[in-house]
Amino acid sequence: MEPIFQKDFEITDNCVDRYGRLKPSMILFYAQEIAGMHCTELALDYETLAKRRLFWAVTRHKVQVTRLPRIGETIHIETWPMPTTRVAYPRSMVAYDAKGNECFRSISLWVLMDLDTRNMILPGKSGISVVGTIRGTELPSPNGLIAKPLGSLVHRSVCFTDLDRNGHMNNTRYLDWVDDLLPSAFHMGNSVKEFTACYLSEAREGQELELRWDFLDQGCLQVDAYRHGEEKDDRIFSARIDYE
Repeated sequence: MEPIFQKDFEITDNCVDRYGRLKPSMILFYAQEIAGMHCTELALDYETLAKRRLFWAVTRHKVQVTRLPRIGETIHIETWPMPTTRVAYPRSMVAYDAKGNECFRSISLWVLMDLDTRNMILPGKSGISVVGTIRGTELPSPNGLIAKPLGSLVHRSVCFTDLDRNGHMNNTRYLDWVDDLLPSAFHMGNSVKEFTACYLSEAREGQELELRWDFLDQGCLQVDAYRHGEEKDDRIFSARIDYE
């Protein structure tokens, strides 16, 4: 099996914002979609893993954007697994336009979870082996984001359409929630150039999350999502987005 998996995607109306640019959440969708396609070829797809009571979950994403493609374009995406670490299965992705110019690239960290206990299974104990490739163009592995004191608050509940097949909020939906924090006037004049997203805990249907957000410096937004607990608030998700 080739270590590099390739697929073309057409940028259709449901992929773009009101200004015709690819939504940042769609980059995460493509990363998730093409990883799933590759895993099917590697016999590590959802259905196969479910028979072993396992599933893939992404814990971190880092994305660099050269430019956001627009509606009507077709992009060519390549993805490949990188060498497995002690705790995760890193995967790289890069997208090109029709002229071969790079649009964006990403690195994501994937882990295996127990379908019943929802606990993470370390690669060394999972029995799942993935051959990794290094091409020399990969982004560095994303670090975690430190919680910050953030001045703005928004409350939002997890709904049915936020969920994926694992029964928790899909990672792509967090970026849509982040986009919704800022009005159209901001998005008209500002485009995403880089972002890091960290998924720290599952969010389930009906749970209310408190989104704490603020600009840390010029063009840099941080968002931390919390779920209220009896003893302490649990941080569910964190993102840092740099705009230009």
